[in-house]
Amino acid sequence: MDKMQQTTTIIGHRQGFALIITMSVLSVVIALTVVLLSYFNEVKEDADTTKALIQANVYYADILAQLNRFGKNKKIFFQRLYRFPISLVSPDKRFKVLIKCKPLSAGVNINWLALERDNKKQHLFQVSQILFDTLAQEYKLEDADMLREMLLLDIGGNKKYVKSIQSRLIQKNGIISRQQFENIISRYEMEADDLKVAKVPWRKYFTFSSKAEKIDAEFSSAELISFLFEIDLKSVKEWQRSVPKSSLKNFVNNNGGDYNERKNLLSGNKFLGESHCSVRYGDGYTFTFNYTEGESKYFEFYGKR
Repeated sequence: MDKMQQTTTIIGHRQGFALIITMSVLSVVIALTVVLLSYFNEVKEDADTTKALIQANVYYADILAQLNRFGKNKKIFFQRLYRFPISLVSPDKRFKVLIKCKPLSAGVNINWLALERDNKKQHLFQVSQILFDTLAQEYKLEDADMLREMLLLDIGGNKKYVKSIQSRLIQKNGIISRQQFENIISRYEMEADDLKVAKVPWRKYFTFSSKAEKIDAEFSSAELISFLFEIDLKSVKEWQRSVPKSSLKNFVNNNGGDYNERKNLLSGNKFLGESHCSVRYGDGYTFTFNYTEGESKYFEFYGKR
């Protein structure tokens, strides 16, 4: 091989080596770019979430101020709000807020399960116990006793661990939110390996409040009304859709039920003033709170949904 060929070979090797180095550097740059972009997106999402949380606090304060202005007309306002959510949109459509509220007492209070030893509230305990057992049997739960004990432990009335249910109820707030209840259901599902528990429509029957001792049946689900008064579900749904709609008392008594038998559980015409509200705004952000007797508790902020 002459000198010119050797030189050409060396140059070729150098060029190839340089190309390999260039490709390696380029790969590293691309990888770094991808990582930096992912960090940028995370930072942007965190910034957006922080901004949304600040907005939530502002909206929260404003909404509470407006709710407290209704005074004596609060009953009429909330009864309409229970049926028709309020949607607020600015003229340029950049500002959107959807407010929904539901009565905290529209179902059987899950916390009544812990009132077994309270002689004055046996009617509350019995309806909650019968409803729980009915659902457990209908959906064939693997270990209903285990689920009941898990619920009682969170409520503060687990009879295996305490002597006085009432004392624990004072110390604990009980099950006060849907999220708290769903966390218990998820734990039970994993520990008992029972997928059937997720199929139970708990929300249609139970509500979560530390105070409610009456059911606002006017806003209850058709399923709960059917259970309480032993009336065919189809008939209840037809009644709920009817316009004008007769009173619950007349409907029950005219369809083979006995309204007075459950009267001690019902709020009747009394406005209980306990609501669970959710506010959706911006790019899919949501916050919730309980509104009771002019006061708000249990504010919870959620990310995009």
